[in-house]
Amino acid sequence: MESQGSKVNIKTILSVILGVLCWGLIVTQPALLWTAPPQEHIAARPGQAYKNVTPDGAWCWFADPRAVYYEGKSKRTYIGWVNHTGDIQIAGYDHESPHMEVSTLHPALQADDHANPSILILPDGRLMVFYSPHSRDPMYYRISKSPENISSWEPQKTIPTNTRPEPNQPYLGFTYPHPCRLTAENNRIYLFWRGGNFKPTFAVSDNAGKSWTKARTLITSDYHRPYIKYASDGVSKIHLAFTDGHPRRAAQNNIYYACYYNNAFHKADGTKIKNMSKLPLKVAETEKVYDGASHQARSWVWDVAFDDNGYPVIAYASLPEETDHRYRYARWDGKKWHDHEICPAGKWFPQTPPGRKEPEPHYSAGLILDHSNPSRVYLSRPGKGAFEIEKWITSDFGASWKTISITAGSRYHNIRPFVVRNHAANGPKVLWMNISGKYINYTDFNTSIKMDIPAKQHKQKKKF
Repeated sequence: MESQGSKVNIKTILSVILGVLCWGLIVTQPALLWTAPPQEHIAARPGQAYKNVTPDGAWCWFADPRAVYYEGKSKRTYIGWVNHTGDIQIAGYDHESPHMEVSTLHPALQADDHANPSILILPDGRLMVFYSPHSRDPMYYRISKSPENISSWEPQKTIPTNTRPEPNQPYLGFTYPHPCRLTAENNRIYLFWRGGNFKPTFAVSDNAGKSWTKARTLITSDYHRPYIKYASDGVSKIHLAFTDGHPRRAAQNNIYYACYYNNAFHKADGTKIKNMSKLPLKVAETEKVYDGASHQARSWVWDVAFDDNGYPVIAYASLPEETDHRYRYARWDGKKWHDHEICPAGKWFPQTPPGRKEPEPHYSAGLILDHSNPSRVYLSRPGKGAFEIEKWITSDFGASWKTISITAGSRYHNIRPFVVRNHAANGPKVLWMNISGKYINYTDFNTSIKMDIPAKQHKQKKKF
């Protein structure tokens, strides 16, 4: 018969042996035990199984931010869209309720997904929202009457000036608002849009929208209309990534980069291009990131962000063929650009009526950077029967990727993802359009907008 002491010794010895074996396994075979961080474990589900932001909403990808998280007295994500009848709407999603409040800023503005609103949070927590019809006047904006409250708004105002076209060219109104606020410039607001001359345009306000400077052209191009994305640190910098033309008009267009700070524009390495007073920028003066001629493929920019070092990251699509779209990722490391293909992206997503030629064959299903960590990309690509949303993660400037499915087995296409700016851990991070009705073109659609929070599952009552 063993004594109590001998039992303890045997247990102790076995514990030590087991600990040594486990430690050896961890040290010699780390890949066997490694698992992704908890937040990366996302159970993929069909797009229709996620919660609606709205059952009727759409957006284009050049008017941003489309959604912003703000924490003041409340913890809310604010989201804007245009519905199929042209109403401009904004929602406030309360993270603690959770409750969705929706406000209509302008009924029946225009049934066109280019008309979606963009959102700016003012220093006191009030919301400032910009929107315009597609290539028409005017550019509207409204400011909430009180902080964190979308139920009551000040009267609608308009941006007073716009750029004018060159001789013998049509006037093309306003499109694609994108506001930025810089605290280092006394909370100066820069509002960018596509101007009446079809070029990137901007105006500035130093008094929270009470007045604006005269509209100025930001960039010019021989290809008529550059497409541009913006990302601001909210302090002193605004990053720009842009094409020199529409891919439909430019068979081998390029993608460029520049950054505004200290009243001037610079390349990624800090080389000064020109002062603000010398605008407009010519695309040839800026930094070419993607060369369409060498790749023999046109392109379209989708997003720009910056990492913890302030270095720029660009997400875009190259388009070797109308039926062969490729998502790409370009990242500056402080000395050079790394530019890699992420994955094939299929063809366009609009539902082309039988017997017709697709008018927008370069409409990829879309990709977006997570601005809180641009090593993460959310994208839409073909799955089994539908476009699905996926999260792609890189740790080597885009050379290799880990993939996590967000949607799978969907009944309807999931397209045009957008990552909430400043998103919080307990709220929605990525939003997207779900073609629960139709998307024939940008004026003929009936889509919902989803968030990456599962819809409530209704438990069936047991029958006795």
